[in-house]
Amino acid sequence: MNPKIISGSSFKDGRGELNFNNLFKATEIKRIYTIQNVNTSFIRRWQGHKIEQRWFTVVTGSFRIELIRIDDWELPSTNLKREVFEISDKQLDVLYIPSGFISSIQAMEENSKLLVMSDYFLNEIEDNYKYDSNYFKD
Repeated sequence: MNPKIISGSSFKDGRGELNFNNLFKATEIKRIYTIQNVNTSFIRRWQGHKIEQRWFTVVTGSFRIELIRIDDWELPSTNLKREVFEISDKQLDVLYIPSGFISSIQAMEENSKLLVMSDYFLNEIEDNYKYDSNYFKD
């Protein structure tokens, strides 16, 4: 399975704005949390999961998300293909990240906030992999 955007939409009228996503199925979600980077220069990279799936949606602002599929988790190649996604709070898009990917998360606007959803509870499994921020070549 590959990462993909599950498209949301928005509706405006005299009462205000409604953002929605009628295609996103939240039946697998067990845990949610938010990420708010210290500023737009900081890039939170490279962390991921061999088993866990995640879904990202933007609460406030916008984010650039880079994903790398990992096959060898103990010693991955430093030169792997990246997939880049940009998501914002303009509509309720959800970025689906299947198991087997690591991510790089950069806020593109000050005070941006990302909602992360996972299909495992914290410490339910040991599946957290982190690599040095400069490990993978740009």
